[in-house]
Amino acid sequence: MADLKCTIAGIETINPFWLASAPPTDKYINVVRAFEAGWGGVVWKTLAVDPPVINTSSRYGAHKDGNQGILGINNIELISDRPLETNLEEIRRVRKEWPDRVIIGSMMAVIEEDVWKDLAKKIAASGVHGMELNFGCPHGMCERGMGSAIGQVPEMVEQVTRWVKEAIDIPVFVKLTPNITNILWSAEAAQRGGADAVSLINTINSIITVDLDKMAPTPTVDGKGTHGGYCGSAVKPIALNMVAEISRNPETKDLPISAIGGIETWRDAAEFLALGADALQVCTAAMLYGHRIVDDMKTGLSDWMDAQGYTSIDAFKGMAVPNVVDWNELNMNFDTKAFIDPESCIECGRCHIACEDTAHQAIVFDVAEDGKRSFTVDNDECVGCNLCQIVCPVPDCIEMRDVPTDKPYMTWPEHPLNPIKAAT
Repeated sequence: MADLKCTIAGIETINPFWLASAPPTDKYINVVRAFEAGWGGVVWKTLAVDPPVINTSSRYGAHKDGNQGILGINNIELISDRPLETNLEEIRRVRKEWPDRVIIGSMMAVIEEDVWKDLAKKIAASGVHGMELNFGCPHGMCERGMGSAIGQVPEMVEQVTRWVKEAIDIPVFVKLTPNITNILWSAEAAQRGGADAVSLINTINSIITVDLDKMAPTPTVDGKGTHGGYCGSAVKPIALNMVAEISRNPETKDLPISAIGGIETWRDAAEFLALGADALQVCTAAMLYGHRIVDDMKTGLSDWMDAQGYTSIDAFKGMAVPNVVDWNELNMNFDTKAFIDPESCIECGRCHIACEDTAHQAIVFDVAEDGKRSFTVDNDECVGCNLCQIVCPVPDCIEMRDVPTDKPYMTWPEHPLNPIKAAT
């Protein structure tokens, strides 16, 4: 059976699944329930020097699909609103009761050296395995000069990371904000400051919906709303890209990554690990489905690894990174065409409508005497965009088939139609 143990920043964990710093890790009972369910670790909800934190009512908004399925959640909740010493006492208690599980402290402060160092020392003294610096929170705390207000300035990221590294001797994780033009700026800054690992992504700044009766953003607080942090399944593609950027960047390729962002299934987990993540953090999925979701993720990941012949996470970690390239490095001579399986086709016509109205008019249909419709692909018009495959509601009904060719691999810079190539 595949071994799910892994190590990040020198910290060994029984499995890669940790709960992220958020409401699910706010107090003793939440964390104990998580460990009872089988989570390998938690990042405790972010602590500060007893700031005057008051959370609002309400705090969450949701982005749903047409069937009321939740695509993402927006939250305007702040960091822990409980006294610092209460949190530290509970951390010490959980550490004693669950010695085989990982607890990472999480902290934020204003940009003052003594404040960061003193708080880091207090949290480290509680027995946490590592410290996560929250440079990502995009609401509430950033207006006070914390969270993303620091994370969006690489010089501040580097400086604060260095302060904390000077103050404590446990691994330091830097939690990066996605609300920045280039994630490498802050990742490289964290590395320069001595970070042992980075955590990403934090939530994305957003207004999730507008209540058209109250004419205010949701969640609505007494008729008013504000921007908040967007998380959940919908942010996964953004997180995957940012993790990949760090993994394939020569300056940061060896920087351990704790990946966060829309992880709900074992497949999500495997994708992040394949792109170079060393461990994983989950939040929204646990909030929507409960702590026991980790059972499905562990079992699914283990079964997939067994089927692939991977005995450990290290056996496939980062394997997809070499195949992530810039657009200019793709093969311009590659060709693929859609094929519609007539046996599984349910004659809904979605492929035809999508292609006819918005793509390349490459799908035609005939109507038999009995009224049965058949859909076929005109290979001369098909450009292999795979829109038809995406909109088809029947799994595997539409297949993209590679077109054999004797043409060489040719990138755009090498292509004769490239104006720069032609000029030279």
